[in-house]
Amino acid sequence: MATGKVRPRRSKGPVVAVTGAATGAGRLLAARLAERAVHADEVGSEGAGGRGPSGHKVRKVVAIDGHRGDVPGVTWRVVDIRDPLLSNRLSDVDVIVHADIESSPELDPRERRTHNVRGAQTVVTAAAAARVRRVILVTSAMVYGAGPDNEVPLNEDAPLLAEANASIAGDFLEIEDLAANAPVTHPGLEVTVVRPAALVGPGIDTVMTRHFEAPRLLSVKGSTPAWQFCHVEDLASALEMVVVAEVPGPVAVSCEGWLGSAEVSEITGKRSFELPAAVTFGMAQRLHRLGMTPAPATDLHYVTYPWVVDAARLREAGWKPAYDNATALRVLMDESAGRHAVVGRRVGGKEATMATAAGATVAAIGAAAAIRRARKRRR
Repeated sequence: MATGKVRPRRSKGPVVAVTGAATGAGRLLAARLAERAVHADEVGSEGAGGRGPSGHKVRKVVAIDGHRGDVPGVTWRVVDIRDPLLSNRLSDVDVIVHADIESSPELDPRERRTHNVRGAQTVVTAAAAARVRRVILVTSAMVYGAGPDNEVPLNEDAPLLAEANASIAGDFLEIEDLAANAPVTHPGLEVTVVRPAALVGPGIDTVMTRHFEAPRLLSVKGSTPAWQFCHVEDLASALEMVVVAEVPGPVAVSCEGWLGSAEVSEITGKRSFELPAAVTFGMAQRLHRLGMTPAPATDLHYVTYPWVVDAARLREAGWKPAYDNATALRVLMDESAGRHAVVGRRVGGKEATMATAAGATVAAIGAAAAIRRARKRRR
């Protein structure tokens, strides 16, 4: 009779690849999945499998990025996600989560779109060629559009009303189109889109986060703002749930509920100024054409009108966010401490203080003039 120890049965879960695994949500997700894979091997045959109460297993985690990161327990494959040979690195992969998205307002819009859209195209095409069965694409709840008549909250199956322009929302719309056409272009490939609300957390730099770097908060006459956030750690845990529980899409990710103007002012300690919509968006568009602001006027819709979502599918699967909106906003304020931005453009502290004293309209124009003078001095 054999007396040796019985070797635990290896997990039969999927091999999951994560793009953008060196930073941000991709790094957090890769770490969570790697821990699940380790626990699956340790538990072995007793059926509990994977990390956490759900018991879902992950066999292996493949971390993909342009440089090697610091997540332990994963297989690193250093490759540009836009490389047509990406399929060669996915031969053993069952599911791929594409989290390698650029969203900083400082990036040239054409460079950003090339990275975001071509990257998603390459990932989907490579996955189909390598016979990966499922692709999960991270976009944004921005695709629903922000408008004064939006329902609060929006259903996950609500129409996508964002404008298809050069903004970051335009990037996400193109990725969504790619996902919608995938069943025709690549029969048998399942593509799920995940749409987080306004992201906050370490390293997050977007039009929305910069809004809270301003000396005062912009509002539009006649609108009723409703602020909702998604901490990057909650995005990672939501993506983990989408992978292991095979949550169908589209999937919204957000804190529960939303904040009104009074709550935002109390938490941030910042007063708001109110302008007519025509003045606000007309001025913003002129400044953008002059190169004084990094984002088109339509991006201001997302800081003045509601785009609150209901994360119903995740909730039904048993997921709960760790952060509420108030805590997420406090995280954002801590992250943005010491930085100053006016109309999305970062400026020095002295310029921001002068802009506040000058009033709302003069603030934006004054900041733009200061930026222009600074550029001339650098030349």
